[in-house]
Amino acid sequence: MTTPSRPVRVGVQLAPQHHSSYAEIRDAVVRLEDMGIDVLFNWDHFFPLSGDPEGTHFEGWSMLAAWAEQTSRVQFGPLVTCNSYRNPELLADMARTVDHISKKDGDTGRLIFGIGSGWFERDYVEYGYDFGTVGSRLDALAEDLPRIESRWSKLNPQPTRHIPVLIGGGGEKKTLRLVAKHADIWHSFSDVETLNRKLAVLDEWCAKEGRDRSEIEISTAVRAESGGDYSTLDAQLEAGVTLFTLGITAPDLDFAAAESLIRWRDSL
Repeated sequence: MTTPSRPVRVGVQLAPQHHSSYAEIRDAVVRLEDMGIDVLFNWDHFFPLSGDPEGTHFEGWSMLAAWAEQTSRVQFGPLVTCNSYRNPELLADMARTVDHISKKDGDTGRLIFGIGSGWFERDYVEYGYDFGTVGSRLDALAEDLPRIESRWSKLNPQPTRHIPVLIGGGGEKKTLRLVAKHADIWHSFSDVETLNRKLAVLDEWCAKEGRDRSEIEISTAVRAESGGDYSTLDAQLEAGVTLFTLGITAPDLDFAAAESLIRWRDSL
């Protein structure tokens, strides 16, 4: 799990909501990259998910393009982009472009292409998208992922490298099958017991798809305490997680928890 090819990594999802200005997000990105975070995420929504539903909020992909230019080391991406909001060919082109923007000094790009089927009904209703059902949205994701992958191969220039695909969600009949077929990273929100059960299901789907599950990085959302109790993180690591992502949002940006997570990573 912790070989050089699959190191333990820490991420922060910096929610693009409840900020007085974009400058606060920009400053937080600088601080988090300087602290040593491995991955920075935002999300792909149009309205706040907590607190004041009419609070300030910024569009995710425009922000990712800015992060691509602003940062020099961290990988970054949406956690996750909603498949429903954009034509898949357009989405592939956007991701390719952001990947190129993030390329610095001869290195490859740094984008992680996080994607999911969508769930936040207000986004759909107010922006004029058909909300459908959980099943119809997952079916659309299954249809669109091959189109995205195909478009990457046709673009000129092509992406700087194989853009890692992160799929978020835990549905055992459809989502985990898509993970087995398409994902480089699977992101879950599960406790350890649930995670172990879902990993067994993922193993079954990987066998059916002819995929080695060790090729898929396991990611999870975490709550890190600044007090230094890492027992939950240790259990998740033992289960196979190697990417641990903490969510923070203004006005209470908890950099202490991010620092604690980095200390735990560095202690391994």
